[in-house]
Amino acid sequence: MTNTAESMQKEAERFRERFAAVREQIGRVIVGHEEIIQGVLTAIFVGGHCLLEGVPGLGKTMLIRTLSETLSLDFNRVQFTPDLMPSDILGTNMIVEREGRRQFEFQKGPIFTQICLADEINRATPKTQSALLETMQEGTVTVSGTRYELQKPFFVLATQNPIEQEGTYPLPEAQLDRFLFKLVVGYSSREELNTIIDRTTRGVNIRPEKVMDGEEIIHWQGLVRQVVLAKHVQDYIARLVLATHPDGPLATDVTNQSIRWGASPRGAQTIALAAKVRALLDGRYNVSYEDIRRVYLPALRHRVLLNFEAQAEGLEVDRVLLDILEKVSEKADDV
Repeated sequence: MTNTAESMQKEAERFRERFAAVREQIGRVIVGHEEIIQGVLTAIFVGGHCLLEGVPGLGKTMLIRTLSETLSLDFNRVQFTPDLMPSDILGTNMIVEREGRRQFEFQKGPIFTQICLADEINRATPKTQSALLETMQEGTVTVSGTRYELQKPFFVLATQNPIEQEGTYPLPEAQLDRFLFKLVVGYSSREELNTIIDRTTRGVNIRPEKVMDGEEIIHWQGLVRQVVLAKHVQDYIARLVLATHPDGPLATDVTNQSIRWGASPRGAQTIALAAKVRALLDGRYNVSYEDIRRVYLPALRHRVLLNFEAQAEGLEVDRVLLDILEKVSEKADDV
């Protein structure tokens, strides 16, 4: 093994150890939801934003709060409501008095942080939701023609309730596309529920330890991008994404029957980066087909729009994507 290969292997092992350390601290507070925790941490080490969907009381907000306590990053929470205005998030110019003179001064909003919890993001109006578009894509805020840089790393971790639609506003497709993952938080098992009751009703307050800072996160984000993605594996990603485009050359029967709009190039980028994290966690410095399959659903479920017929039949996006995953071969020659 060459020195370069040895160095890469050591870095991969170190990444696994540090990833496990963060996950262990989160696990001291959050019971179960292993795949959700892994998905959120994957988004962090890729440098992307994450949308958590689930009914109230499943621990979505608690998970994000616990993550902020485990990482030495600034944290702000914004409770999204119908009367929330863009300036309530971004900030605004206000008149202040300096040395006897009045002047405009920009007062930063809660978005100027490193982890921003957008709680119940679908309760705000589309105008307010769209205020996050520039921030999520560029890591900047523009107010009155002046551009402000946010401190890196920066993440938007949002929650939304899928069952209570009264007084909510569906997220625009452009906004959804800027989330790296959409994670669906399910119910706890019987054993997990008993553990939750034990932990929360006995007056014991468990606090996680801080184990990582922003500088280290940025380092690992750089390592993730160095993981090898072979051309034939990359082409598998491209074909999986193109298979979501109705009437396209790689569309499957279920695609043409059920999908109105397919995934964007961001979907392919997401799959590639997230699969690299999975490879590192498995002790490898190259992406496999299995890594791709494991991140396919959370990467694309919010980037595919079903047509009216599929919605009327109650068809779920995940079912359509799983069918595509089954139909698209790993070998390009089979196309």
